[in-house]
Amino acid sequence: MKPELLREHIAKCRAAVDRPFGVNVPLMSPYATELMETVLAEKVPVVFTSAGNPKTWTARLKDAGVKVAHVVSSSKFAVKCAEAGVDAVVAEGFEAGGHNGREETATMVLVPQVREAISLPLLAAGGIVSGAGMAAAFALGAEGVQVGTRFALCRESSASEEFKRLCLGLKEGDTMLSLKKLSPTRMIKNDFYAQVQEAEDRGASKEELTELLGRGRARLGIFDGDLSAGELEIGQGVSLIEDLPSAADIVRSMMDGYRRAVAGMQVL
Repeated sequence: MKPELLREHIAKCRAAVDRPFGVNVPLMSPYATELMETVLAEKVPVVFTSAGNPKTWTARLKDAGVKVAHVVSSSKFAVKCAEAGVDAVVAEGFEAGGHNGREETATMVLVPQVREAISLPLLAAGGIVSGAGMAAAFALGAEGVQVGTRFALCRESSASEEFKRLCLGLKEGDTMLSLKKLSPTRMIKNDFYAQVQEAEDRGASKEELTELLGRGRARLGIFDGDLSAGELEIGQGVSLIEDLPSAADIVRSMMDGYRRAVAGMQVL
């Protein structure tokens, strides 16, 4: 995302709600500096950072009154986040769609390890698409959840209708981690995925893989609807999703499911 588009999204969010909101800035983005300057200029109250060193921006953001959370894939990096002064940590297991950590640790294993390592507020992410999943995360020690895949498949999502329809038909095993030499990425198995796997199997260099990936490959697939040549990022939880409700209905459904799951555990 470029800074102009981020500024547009911030304006839309402010027009729609009168409560705190946040943005996510991947620090590996070529526009990271410009995005952060936009965040500061627009006085965004909460920022989630990922894919980079939390020390890079945390102090400046906090000096501006911004709450900062950083996404991690291991307890080691969670400790580094605490040392960097973040306000919260997101422990994201490799079930998540898109870019993942190299550890390939599942959410069920990662969350309790991070909980033991730090005392900061902890959010769980990766494979959580229902209230039952949220209850499981809380049982493991999380105090909140970060949800991506479920909201990618709602009416308000800007993903293409072609991408959404494809996702509704996916089953277990239809997403895989790929691009491990560059940045491990969970994506749908399509023609582009097959090209990447062929290249990786024959020992392609990072330079070859970078050239194959090109620029804007995810936008091509997810937003433009090219289901063959695009990089189709989505999490494992997609196999549990069967509909395209509104975002509000998703929140209500998850809360209802959470209450049922907790009540069921109390019966036990």
